[in-house]
Amino acid sequence: MSELALSFNKLSVGYRQGNTSKVLFDSIDLTLKAGELVCFMGPNGIGKSTLLKTMAGLTAPLSSSSTNINSKKIAIVLTDRVHAMHMRVRELIGYGRYPYLNWHAQLTTVDEVVIEDALKLLHLKSIADKDINTLSDGQLQMVMIARAIVQDTPIILLDEPTAHLDLNNRVEVMNTLRKLARQSNKAILVSTHELDLALQTADLLWLADDQKLLTGIPEDLVLDGSLDRIFQFKGFDLKTGKVFHESYRGVKINLVGEGHEYLWTKNALERCGYEVGENGELKIEISNFKFQISNGKRCESIQELLEAIDKHAKS
Repeated sequence: MSELALSFNKLSVGYRQGNTSKVLFDSIDLTLKAGELVCFMGPNGIGKSTLLKTMAGLTAPLSSSSTNINSKKIAIVLTDRVHAMHMRVRELIGYGRYPYLNWHAQLTTVDEVVIEDALKLLHLKSIADKDINTLSDGQLQMVMIARAIVQDTPIILLDEPTAHLDLNNRVEVMNTLRKLARQSNKAILVSTHELDLALQTADLLWLADDQKLLTGIPEDLVLDGSLDRIFQFKGFDLKTGKVFHESYRGVKINLVGEGHEYLWTKNALERCGYEVGENGELKIEISNFKFQISNGKRCESIQELLEAIDKHAKS
């Protein structure tokens, strides 16, 4: 059973406006466990960043009956851009080691090794000596994640860590965080809008839902309709992971094949307005990315296949 890393009971989160309070989350119970990656999701403006700051001790809660919070055990990565004159990447990452330094504030050999390991882990070696003011938003985000990693805390909270990254780096960051949670037994909480990545990497999802939190493993929250209800997807079928396509051509195709070549061919056909199912007027057989149509036409690519079917439909 995973060790409890952080917990709150009856936590209320928000901000005060004069003599009144704006409540974002009301009397919620939270737990983070060591070795788990948790993805925190919800609509924009619902209070995800405020909750993370409250958990880290940066913002006072409106109320809480009990907590085991220890801010010295928490590293947090926010979306705020860092501005500093003539600071190099390596130096900024090194600030994560300051809690471990003596009064001389000099990095030891051990500190240097930890920093080098983080640079390698996030592929930042090539920009280690660059001025941080010359970095792109995506590069700076990776640097801030590295700084949190070298802080070597049992808990890491990250607010939209993949917001400015391309697809390849978004996948790499999420896989790195998942690996870090497992191998280093850390509790990692990520606020994100990356639903597709969260469903495939998170051990647990937190869903912000009208001042409350709904929690569960990704698969259960997909199948019980919780994600559909909260996000109200338009034209997207979460259970299949596909955009809805209208079968506007009035042509049904019987597609025969397997594996990823079948899935991508089916995707192309449905995207172009064809219905795929049994008893179609055209039968297409796939073998090693070669396509045999029942009208005798043989195609060498999906594009060629689509052109042949379109010609057939118009004839």
